[in-house]
Formats: sequence, C-alpha cells, structure tokens
Amino acid sequence: MKNLYVKKFLITGTLCIAALFSQATDGYFGVGYGTINKGLAGAGVAYYQGSLINGNPAGIAFLGKQYEASLEFFNPNRKFTVTGTPSGTLGSFPLTPGTVKSDSKLFLMPTLGANWVLGEQSSLSVTVFGNGGMNTDYPTDVFYDPTSESTGVNLAQLFGNVTYAFKIADVHSIGVTGVFAYQYFEAKGLASFAGYSSDATNLANNGKANSTGVGFKVGYMGKILPNLSIGAMFQSRVYMSELDEYAGLFAEQGDFDIPASWSAGISWDVTDAVTVMADVKQIFYGDIKSISNTMMPALYNAMMANPDYMMGMDQGPGFGWEDITVVKLGVSCSALENWTFRAGYSIGENPVPKSEVLFNILAPGVITNQLGFGFSRKLGDKGKQLNMSVNYALNNDVTGVNPLDPVQNIKVEMNQLEVEIGFSF
Repeated sequence: MKNLYVKKFLITGTLCIAALFSQATDGYFGVGYGTINKGLAGAGVAYYQGSLINGNPAGIAFLGKQYEASLEFFNPNRKFTVTGTPSGTLGSFPLTPGTVKSDSKLFLMPTLGANWVLGEQSSLSVTVFGNGGMNTDYPTDVFYDPTSESTGVNLAQLFGNVTYAFKIADVHSIGVTGVFAYQYFEAKGLASFAGYSSDATNLANNGKANSTGVGFKVGYMGKILPNLSIGAMFQSRVYMSELDEYAGLFAEQGDFDIPASWSAGISWDVTDAVTVMADVKQIFYGDIKSISNTMMPALYNAMMANPDYMMGMDQGPGFGWEDITVVKLGVSCSALENWTFRAGYSIGENPVPKSEVLFNILAPGVITNQLGFGFSRKLGDKGKQLNMSVNYALNNDVTGVNPLDPVQNIKVEMNQLEVEIGFSF
C-alpha cells in the first residue's frame, strides 16, 4: 500500500509539470502555498502545520511523515480603461479609448508535496508547485501591432523544492531548501515597439521561451514560550537562464530572474484549540532590472536613438515595479472534533506606481488586500485529511497618465478568486 501511494505521487507529479498556469497576488508571487497556508492568506511562517508546500523549511522537522496533493481553480479578472481623446501631436502614441478585459479567466494549478522522517531529529521533503506569474490576453491589438490581433503576455513558473530540516533542540529547528525553477514566457502584440528594441527579431510573437534556474532558502522555527513560536526564512534570488526569444524585450538581453524575499512571524496558541499568527514579508522586485527598470525616461532615450536605453539593453524599459512589504494575519480553530477552520487577511503594497501604467497593461499585478478562508476534515484515525481553501483578492486599480500621450489616462485593475481542494495522508 505504501508503494502504491508513492507511485501515485510520482505519476501525479509528472502530470503537474505539464500543467503550468499563472497567478498574481503579492505582485506575481502567490498569497500562500498549499491548501492549509492559503486558508490563512499566507500567514504562518512560525506555524509548522502549513510548512510543507514552500513554507518555512524549518517547519518540516515537526511535521512528521506526510503526503499532500491539491488542485486549485484560479479565476483572475484583469482589465484596463483608457480615457481621453488622442491629442494628435506629432510623435505621440495614443491608445484607443475604452475598456478592454483579458480573456484569460480560468486556470487549474496542481500542487504536490511529501515529507519523510529520517530519524528523531531530521526530515526530508520534496515539493512541486506553481509560483505566481503574469497572464493577460486582450482580444485586440492594444499597441497597434499589425502582425497580431490580440495582445498579452504569459509568464508561468514551476518550482521543485528539496528541503532538509533538523532539530537543534526539542523545540527549535533549522531548514535548508534547494530551489529549482522552470519558467516559460510568451508575448504577443508588441511588434510596434520594434524601432526601439536592440533586437527587434526577439521582441514579440516568438511563441514560448523557456528558462531554468536555481536558488536556495533557509529558515528557523522555534518555541520561545510554551505557547509562543517564532519563525523566519529567507529565499535567495533565483538566477534564471536568459529568455533568448525575448532578448529584445527584457532588460539585460532577456534576463528574468526571480527576486529574493524574506518573511518573519509569530504563532500564538491562545488556547489548545485556537492559534493566531502574524507575519511580515518583503519582496525585492527592485533588484531585477527587467521588472524594476522604469519605462520613462528609458523609452524616451530609445526614441532618441540612444543605444544604451533600447529595449533589451541593461538600462532598457521595464515594468517599473518596486519592492513591496506585506503583512499577513491568520487564525486557526480546531474546537470541533475532526474539524479545523481557518481564516486570514493579507495586506500588502502595490508594486506598480502610477507612472508605469502603460507597460503594466500587460502585467496588472496591483492586488493589495486578500481574504483567505479554509477548513480541514479528518478522515478516520490514520492521518488522512481533506483540506479546502478559498481566497478572494479584493479589486484594486492604479490610474496614471499615458506617458506617450499625456492627455490620456490609463487605469489598470484586477481582482481574483481562488478555490483549492487538497488531500493529505
């Protein structure tokens, strides 16, 4: 029977690799990972029960032997609105007034994890999961690309984490994770910018480009009082190979690394049945030039034929995203026999400043507030458990001037709904 479980886990893992889709909450990172963690809106860096799927690597030392699988139904709603009559000024680049909604509205995302106990003091886990991304599919040639009837981007990422954790005392542990990443990217409808690109043949409409990379994560978790735990973790920048087919779009000739982040938090057992937790998280988007380089004055310099600022160069235009800080609050209640109920609230900063709305039509990752709810139901007395979570990202928008025709305003906005069903044993 144990071998059957392992075989099913590996088979499902193979299927997971073929099913990559994207979500965006903490910028383009997910609000949480795994059904338990999502029910808490991502809170719980000091709460070992939600540590398996991309949680605090130190937490698996307390988790025990466990397998986990889940499937998420992800519904993002993204759109932009242009107001203002085009100026007609020579050299301006106006957009067509009106509202356009993205057609990409439903995705499925599987997640897998397994944790094995290696002895009284250590554990090893392997997990496979999707990590955020950006996806838009507007059914119109937003930027007047004569070679494409639609406009948008698709960034999808798959992570494989291998974690080793060991106890340094009965109630303290340290964990280390090897992070392995695969991503693909596709852009369409951007050929009108070819004159400002350092590599116009690798700017847009080239299908899917792939890249791989590695990084690491370290974490600590421990009790400082019988009912109070603390935790912290740091994930390094994940250095990805270049997206060669889009070397004329992204700064640094197609480089699109995954930014570093850190989290710290507390978990307080108010009673035997109620635990509350609070985390703070920071994501360093500003370290990745293809994400953080501002559109202007880089694009203006490109228009003036300054080669250092052409799209694809080190100083070329990007999305202008800034570092963000996110606070996450969660509560878990197991007062009813065989049931655990969860709720959480994530409050974050918007990485997209109003000066960068033009390019962020493609990537409107402007969510700041998200609600999480979830529950688990024990199935028998052998550790089997049904898990479910629901997350709603409240609608948010950013409005700014079209920098290429300042008489116009552009508003980008989004909201999203996620429902995940999981099973652990």
